[in-house]
Amino acid sequence: MASLADRMRGNGRIAAGLLLNLLVSICIVFLNKWIYVHHGFPNMSLTLVHFVVTWLGLYICQKLDIFAPKSLPPSKLLLLALSFCGFVVFTNLSLQNNTIGTYQLAKAMTTPVIIVIQTLCYKKTFSTKIQLTLIPITLGVILNSYYDVKFNFLGMVFAALGVLVTSLYQVWVGAKQHELQVNSMQLLYYQAPMSSAMLLVAVPFFEPVFGEGGLFGPWSVSALSLGPKEYQDAQGVSISWNKGRYQEQRYWGAWVAQRLSVCLQLRA
Repeated sequence: MASLADRMRGNGRIAAGLLLNLLVSICIVFLNKWIYVHHGFPNMSLTLVHFVVTWLGLYICQKLDIFAPKSLPPSKLLLLALSFCGFVVFTNLSLQNNTIGTYQLAKAMTTPVIIVIQTLCYKKTFSTKIQLTLIPITLGVILNSYYDVKFNFLGMVFAALGVLVTSLYQVWVGAKQHELQVNSMQLLYYQAPMSSAMLLVAVPFFEPVFGEGGLFGPWSVSALSLGPKEYQDAQGVSISWNKGRYQEQRYWGAWVAQRLSVCLQLRA
């Protein structure tokens, strides 16, 4: 009886984690699109704030004993931190230059690209059934992109780069977790501040820092609201918690939940 109750509590935590990820995934897309469209907030600066707040959220989590930090050599995380910057910047640029529907459907290509990378570079094999599921995903994304009434070539370039870098990042995260024997929250705890430092150096070369359109420019109260950043923080922590705490199959349940969020956003 106790075993059954423990399983039910465990499944309840899984469901709560997936639901949190679903809700914040939907909120972050609409809020970020809103801040891009109505305020033109600089992309890399927004990503920088996202990384800083993500690290603060993880810092609070470790103080609450949700996970225990582990000392890691920075040299082992440089490439991962750089890819983290790239995948968030490019996906945000995709959102900025595409419709929400096209942006989300393009992200669906991440799974086929991950499978291709793991097959070619890591010699991992997948069943025929899994491979066949990639056909409708790929065709659906291609057809949507071709018939999108607001087709934007630059937006599709950013979407393609976002898918490629995101896929590499996801593969490297798994490899680094195995290599360093850490869970995903321990990894992100070191990775987020490193990525923040990289963007802090890069932002002045690509975006204004002060004055009109700059990070420290004269923004309205609504533009400076931490709402989008807080949702990004919650999304990053919830993804890490789901992937780090549960089995891989259960983590991919979160991916299914995110595909549900695509449908909800297209419906909206």
